[in-house]
Order: sequence, then C-alpha cells, then structure tokens
Amino acid sequence: MTDWKKGFTDFSRRLDAKIDEQRAKLGFGGDRPLRIEAYRGFGRQGRAWVKARVLRGNPVPPARAADSVWINLSAMLQRFESDEVPGAKVRIRYPGGEQVVTTDREGYCECWLEPRPPFAASPDGAWHTVEMELLDPPSPHPVRTTARVLVPPADARFGVISDLDDTVVRTDVASRLQMAKNVFLGNAHTRTPFPGVAAFYRALEHGADGHAHNPVFYVSSSPWNLFDVLAEFLELKGIPAGPLLLRDWGISSADPGEGGHSGHKLRHIRVILELFPTLPFILVGDSGQEDPEIYHRAVIEHPHRILAVYIRNVSRAPERVDAIRALAAEVEKAGSTLILADDTAAAARHAAESGWIGAGALAEVGAVADAEQDPPSEALRQTNEELSAGDV
Repeated sequence: MTDWKKGFTDFSRRLDAKIDEQRAKLGFGGDRPLRIEAYRGFGRQGRAWVKARVLRGNPVPPARAADSVWINLSAMLQRFESDEVPGAKVRIRYPGGEQVVTTDREGYCECWLEPRPPFAASPDGAWHTVEMELLDPPSPHPVRTTARVLVPPADARFGVISDLDDTVVRTDVASRLQMAKNVFLGNAHTRTPFPGVAAFYRALEHGADGHAHNPVFYVSSSPWNLFDVLAEFLELKGIPAGPLLLRDWGISSADPGEGGHSGHKLRHIRVILELFPTLPFILVGDSGQEDPEIYHRAVIEHPHRILAVYIRNVSRAPERVDAIRALAAEVEKAGSTLILADDTAAAARHAAESGWIGAGALAEVGAVADAEQDPPSEALRQTNEELSAGDV
C-alpha cells in the first residue's frame, strides 16, 4: 500500500475510534432506529459464508444523477460516520437450521452456514437468500432483512475474481486529490467504468456459448462503508452482480496472518479457490498497486487453477512495466498466462482466442469500448463543473 493511503487509513481508524468513544460517553444514537446491513454472501450448495453489520440510523438513500457534490459529500460522511452496534445478537435462518451470531466492536458479524437440505440448484441464476433478524438490543419494531448468497450452478465453467479500483471503475488511486474527489464528491452515477468493462464482464459471466452462469467475485481494499455505492454502481453500469469482499477500515480491523492490502486479497482469493476446488479462475486487476504480485502468488500456490491473469496497465512508469513483464514470465513457467493490457479489448481478445468468450461477444466488447470513449456523462459533467466552480 502506498504511504499516503496507509496514512489515510490510519487516520480514518483513529477518527472512527474517537467518534465511537464520544458517542458512548454522551449516549448519542440510542434513540435512532436499528437496522441490519446485509452483504452478499457466497458458497456452494452445502456450505456458504454470510456477513452483515448492525447499525443505528437510516441507510443513505440511493443516489440521483442530479445530486450536487455537497449532497454527495454529505452522504459519504454519513457512511463513514456510521453508528455501529457492538455486541448485538443476530439470528440467521437458512434451509434446515439457524445460528445466532454476535457483532464485533465495529458492528460486524459473519459465519459459515451448512444448509440441510443444501441450497437447490438454480437453473436460471445463482442467487439464494437467507433471513436475518435482530434479537438484541431490543427494538420497538422487528428488525429483519435478507442476505443474497451466490451459489454457482452446475453449468459454471470458470469463475472470475476481480479488483475494482482502477480495474473496473476509474478511481485514480495514484493521485490523492483526484481519488478523494472521485470517492467523496461523486456518487454511483458519476463514477465511470473503463470502456468496454461491462460488456467484457458480461461475456465472461455468460461464457463461450452465451448461456453459462460463471460467478464473478469482487475483492477490493475499498471499505465496507462503500458497499452500497459499489453495488449501485455495478447495477447502473450493467456490470454483473457478485459478492463484494471489502475491508474494515475501523479501529478494530485486523488481518489475521498477513495484513494490509495484499493480505486481505490473498486471504479471500484462497477462501474462494478452496471453496470451489474444481472450478478454474480468471484473475483481473491493474498495475497501479500490488495486483500483479498478489495474483502471481495465487498462481504459484494453486497450480493449474488460474486460467489467466489480466492486468490493466494504468502505470506508465517503465520500471513498473518491466517488473510486471518479469512476473509474466514466472506466471508462464507456473502454467498460466499474465496479460498486461492497455485496454479492455486486449484482454477480451485473449479470452476469445482461449475459448472463454464467443466471437460475437468479442465484437460487442470492441464496439461498446469504442462508443464509451465519448465525452463523459451529463452527471459527471455537472459534477466536474461544480468542482471547478467551488474550487473543491
């Protein structure tokens, strides 16, 4: 992780701890409505993982294309100043059983389920639901929600594990100021995917014959506070839905074993690969941070499981390009392929040549990528004008 991002993360954790401490001392938040924020789980028919968070206060409403930067900033501050509920009891019901779990200091809870009977095969999709209910603290009204769980069907031929920032969505993580503007002053409408990404990911999801249901997982170091923004962004842009495996930036977060950006990603990649032992995977990332190194290690640790590694080239530094090319040679020796791609079309061409997407899908990716090179959307144009006018 870059020094500035580490500093920002440390600052966020300290600020979060101070806010929680003051709320506890002053008794703030006790009269705000309780809610369960359920995240997308995943698993196979007989074993699945789910995660949720118990919070006080109403959720941030969906964004609108016309929202000003000030509305966006207010919404983002609300997400990061979350009023979490530690020690809450949540009952999770699933086929044939239930579990009661307790939230940690940051309000998170998670568990593995073993449904009996197992989740039924779903011929027209891959999503199932489990029920969640708050048992404690007491609430004047029932607090319930459902969590969606991705269970890949039998026709899945491979899976996709993808980064988000500067891989799917333009974030400019290399620029502190630009990243802050994109994250805090924009919303799901103003955030922009790279040209052709939506068409390419849909092609991977549907496979060479166009009828498969290949699962797509998103493993990112973005905080869980942005879950709703990222989920809404994927839906708005027509990018396949999938579990979002994000990070806790709170004071109590800790990566068991290896820590930080690489530890978070490696741990989740390992979990996914071990949970689906017969399914090969395609890994997609970018050159801006550590994705090439992380994916190289995944290839070494899991021989013959990684079909290909696609790295979007967002770093033009010659030494970085040389380092990734050296990793590509090692990946090839390990029995896989690393493609350093300047655009989405380059990765799509390799996928088509390898038989993972169809020729028609490749043509669509190229056509859509060309069309999306047009000027930015009206929502993004308005945001940029407001930024310039306000000198934010």
